[in-house]
Amino acid sequence: MGIKKSFKNFSNKKRRTYLRMLKSIIGAFIVIIIILIVLQLLGINVSSMLAGVGIASIIVGFALQDAMKDIFRGLEIVADNYYDIGDVIKYDDNFGQVLSINLRTTKIQDINTMNIVSIANRNIDKVEVSTGYIYLPVPFPLRIKPTAANDIMQEIVKSIQALPNVTSVLNQGTSNITNSSLNYQLQITCDPMNQLQVRRDCLGVIADTFATHKILFPYNQIDVHGK
Repeated sequence: MGIKKSFKNFSNKKRRTYLRMLKSIIGAFIVIIIILIVLQLLGINVSSMLAGVGIASIIVGFALQDAMKDIFRGLEIVADNYYDIGDVIKYDDNFGQVLSINLRTTKIQDINTMNIVSIANRNIDKVEVSTGYIYLPVPFPLRIKPTAANDIMQEIVKSIQALPNVTSVLNQGTSNITNSSLNYQLQITCDPMNQLQVRRDCLGVIADTFATHKILFPYNQIDVHGK
C-alpha cells in the first residue's frame, strides 16, 4: 500500500519514465528466460552450460561491453533524475523532447526536423537538459549614449514580452564593453519546447527595433598600419 501511495506521488513524467524502464527490464528478462527454456527443450543441458560459462562469459563480456554500459547508464538516468520522459534535451546538433528511456537508448523527437533520434545511454555525459532560459546579447555601437541604449532596451523588453510563448523577459544590464560595442544581455524564459522559435522571434524583435532607430550592429574594426 505504501509503495502504491509513493508511486502516486511521482509526477506524470516520472511515472511514465519509471514504467517505460520497468517494461524494458521485464522484457529483457522474459527474453532471457524464453531462450533458456527453448534451449532446454532442444535437449541442451542449460544447467551444465551455465556452470561452464567462465571463459565464454569473459568473451561475451568484452563483446557486450558497450551494451552493458548502456544498461547501467540507463538505470543511472532514472535513479539520478538526469531527465524524464517529456523533458527537452540537447545532444550534439539534436534538440528535442524525450519520447522514451529504455535500457540501452533514449529516444527524442528533434524539434527542427521532427525526426526520431536514438541516443545511446552511455553518452548521457554529452546531454544537456533545457531549462527554458535563453540569454541573448544586445550589442550597441559605442556612439549610442547609455541613456539612449537603456530606453531602447526597455522598448525591446516590452516587444519581446508581447511575443507568444514568452513567459518573462529581464534586462540584465551591461554585460560587456569591447572596443566597438556596449553589450547588454537579456534573460528570456519560455517553455523549452518553444525555445528555438522564441529565440528566433526575439532576434527578429532586436533587429526590427535597431532598424527603426537606424542603428547599425557594431562590428570589429581592424586597423592596418603601413610603413
